Amino acid sequence: MSNFYNKVIGEGWLGRQDGVVAFTITKVAAPLTVATLVIIFFSWLVKKLIIKTKSLPPPPPGPIGLPILGHLLFIKPDFLQYVTEQSKIHGPIIKLQLGRKVYIIISSPSIAKQILKDHDAIFTNRDIPVAAIKGTFGGLDIVWRSNGPELHKLRKLVVSEIMSNKGLNACYEFRRREIRHMVKNIHGKIGSPINLSEQIFLTTFNVTVNMLWGGSLNGEESNLGLEFKDRFEEFLRLMVEPNVSDMFPVLRPFDLQGIESKAKKNISWFFEFFESVIEQRRKLGEGPKMADSKDFLQQLLELNQTGDVKTSLSMKEINAVLLNIVNGATDTTFTTMEWAMTELLRHPDKLRRVVDELDAIIGGPNIVEEFHLPRLLYLEAVVKETLRIHPPAPLLMPHMPSETIVVAGYTIPKNSNIFFNVWAIQRDAEFWEDPLQFEPERFLNVIEKRNYKGNSFDFFPFGSGRRICVGISMAEKIMMLVLATLLHCFEWELSNGQKPDVKEQLRLVLSKVEPLIVVSIARSSNSMQYQ
Repeated sequence: MSNFYNKVIGEGWLGRQDGVVAFTITKVAAPLTVATLVIIFFSWLVKKLIIKTKSLPPPPPGPIGLPILGHLLFIKPDFLQYVTEQSKIHGPIIKLQLGRKVYIIISSPSIAKQILKDHDAIFTNRDIPVAAIKGTFGGLDIVWRSNGPELHKLRKLVVSEIMSNKGLNACYEFRRREIRHMVKNIHGKIGSPINLSEQIFLTTFNVTVNMLWGGSLNGEESNLGLEFKDRFEEFLRLMVEPNVSDMFPVLRPFDLQGIESKAKKNISWFFEFFESVIEQRRKLGEGPKMADSKDFLQQLLELNQTGDVKTSLSMKEINAVLLNIVNGATDTTFTTMEWAMTELLRHPDKLRRVVDELDAIIGGPNIVEEFHLPRLLYLEAVVKETLRIHPPAPLLMPHMPSETIVVAGYTIPKNSNIFFNVWAIQRDAEFWEDPLQFEPERFLNVIEKRNYKGNSFDFFPFGSGRRICVGISMAEKIMMLVLATLLHCFEWELSNGQKPDVKEQLRLVLSKVEPLIVVSIARSSNSMQYQ
């Protein structure tokens, strides 16, 4: 699902050149100058009104910053590596000051537990960036919405009505249909190098669209799919771009970088698109069905028409949820599958064990069905190990405390941004044996298996507590089904004969630097069963 911590490594103050983050301070020189002058005055004014509480412990340690700007000029190109190194120097809880914003980075399971379990109710809010406000009707979605009754209602409805087993089973035929299209497409390119990363993304995106409103973006609609992808990436780029209005809220009315106006213009395309789809659905009376299947849009519209304030959704909420689902079901899910295939190709013995399991459970002449998935224990372990070593959101979404609180002996100020470095935690030798090795077996041999519920604070790639990702069950089904199908139908070879690289880049998610280019070979005749 988009990550706010990318603000400090986006296209603004820390711009990207050829995939490498580099400083571009001159791009915002004028706004920064104005910000400095204005903030100096307001800081002087605010200090007169603040009464310091001497009885509270000190804030967490961290590197030395500058007045007003804090650490903005010292952030290294790779922000994830920067905060990881600072944690090694200053400890498992550190503080960074970015303008007027306080960022707290947690790299300890025990401290994460204190925040996400012991004090979860205090840390459930979000500090929503300006661009996200415009893109979510003021924060009406699940990701950015403030804690309260409306958030609880929205999460409960989505989890119980859409992400439940009943809701997911209702649109199984849409997933099944798109998987067949993927196999057919790859089968037509047997023996030739293909961009498997692109194929996985397109399949994931089409599966999501099918589940949303029962229509794929194949054929003549492919251009629409590409435009959707480009516009969505542009919107997320605006949302995570370092923004003077976010770092210095007093300057927000001026929109000095134009990010707010750009986000408003960009997001209007999505909601016009959603409205057109919704209007077509209303004219049809009900969504397209395959057997007894219902797509997500049909379920959402039924919730809009209940007339019960406790169970209904407004049209603005439906639009915001649609955007949430598209984001969460594509970027993070696609990235995890790309890393899983990469690691399996780097470890032929692990790949062989997955294939042997698939042959034993499914059989050569049969096709992969979702009822097979609970029995594919080793493939499940592969997915978990992939999420451990390559978490798609390595710092998760930021949590914001509703009050000043003491955690681990340090004072955490109200309205600060709390990030959890799950990338570092899940690679920590204190909790994991040979942590840099890809060993799916570690998830088979433990007495109490680690799961995705966020109750094990050395493994929580989807978060934990009240703000845990609501789409875990859907993501798990898609990842398992796509991976099982790819590995059951085809053998895979690298076009250059070398192991694929594992270089990471933190964009919207922690993705591969280079796409995965491979050659497919049909396994006996089983791929023909998908035609």
